Amino acid sequence: MNDFDWKNLIDPLFYIHFDVNGIKLGIYIVLFIVFAETGLFAGFFLPGDSLLFLAGIYSRELIENILFINNDFLNVVLLSTFVALSGILGNVVGYWFGSKSGYYLYNKQDSFWFKRKYLVQSKDFFEKYGGKAIIFARFLPIFRTFAPIVAGIVSMDKQKFMFYNVLSSFIWSFTLIFAGHYLYGFLLDNYQIDLKEHIELIVLALVGITVLPVIYKFSKKSKVQE
Repeated sequence: MNDFDWKNLIDPLFYIHFDVNGIKLGIYIVLFIVFAETGLFAGFFLPGDSLLFLAGIYSRELIENILFINNDFLNVVLLSTFVALSGILGNVVGYWFGSKSGYYLYNKQDSFWFKRKYLVQSKDFFEKYGGKAIIFARFLPIFRTFAPIVAGIVSMDKQKFMFYNVLSSFIWSFTLIFAGHYLYGFLLDNYQIDLKEHIELIVLALVGITVLPVIYKFSKKSKVQE
């Protein structure tokens, strides 16, 4: 926690290596961020996808915050499962809040933590793709935050919502964490490329991959409205 800089808040490694007086808390911070993206509506600035990809690279370090397992595969599976469960819980909270506060949200003034236009755009996205929007939204910043809220607002069947919620959480977490872990090992073993030395490029690439489709959708919608 020494030499804190506000830029750390958008740096995934800051959360992964987070400690207090030498006590490693990275795993708890990662799980909280995954939950917060949907449960606390903070997905528009927290480093969700890049965080999970890098968590895969540092899976052993994160799991050792809790227990020691001398098996890479089990470390990755356990981390992915914890993340999936946090994502499921976050979506449940988002759904509940949407079902109870739909009218309030549509009339709420914009703030740093809340942008009404994101809610409206997520509603359009949800209406277009239905239940599958829960899966698609997992891989898209902003939509990931508001999709479960919209599902609650439109009173999506709870069993259907939970099915897509569980499925999307496990697909999202296992895909990104396994990709980070095994791509790191593959490049290091076969090409002597250490991804840990290119963290900034990885983050920028993942941000671009996940954010560009959102920007494209928003710009396309703006042109249509004009």
